[in-house]
Amino acid sequence: MKTFELEGKGREIVARSADQKRALKAMRKNNEIPAVLYGGEKIIHFTVTKEAVRKLVYTPEIFVVELSIDGNKTMAIVKDMQFQPVTDEILHMDFLEVSKDKAVVMEVPVVLEGHAEGVKAGGKLSLQMRKLKVKAIYDQIPEKLTINVDHLGLGKTMQVGALHFEGLELMNAKNAVVCAVQLTRAARGAQAKG
Repeated sequence: MKTFELEGKGREIVARSADQKRALKAMRKNNEIPAVLYGGEKIIHFTVTKEAVRKLVYTPEIFVVELSIDGNKTMAIVKDMQFQPVTDEILHMDFLEVSKDKAVVMEVPVVLEGHAEGVKAGGKLSLQMRKLKVKAIYDQIPEKLTINVDHLGLGKTMQVGALHFEGLELMNAKNAVVCAVQLTRAARGAQAKG
């Protein structure tokens, strides 16, 4: 998995009040996003700039983040983000500190490889799940999960339970459909005639 370097500036947190709301609004006006890092010894509140996180957030790739908060470095993953519903602006980010001795759950993009037998017979291959949840040590999580579909016949599906990746535990429901070769109208017509 790729590493993304991000610098943050520590901030003080006070109990939720009108002063806190004003402070958060002022941060956002200065192109800063309030963020929190948890999962370690203590919870750390900090801010990051919008420009710094743009390449981290608006991409199909996944990253482990090397956070540098006031000079202190730690490894983390993006756990959650809150967006403004109208402008789609990032309002808040949550980071989870990761270590080599504790497994984390992340969503990893799925990539299909090969030419399905069902497609050769006139079907259409459709990807039902673009990402799968996996549980593993952060440095064992791949950038993408490649699934070979050569053996997938016409009208057949591939479920999560049929997939196995070394060192990864799949967290999705075992009967969830990852991809399927669906019958097209032309294929149904050919079947009816044959």
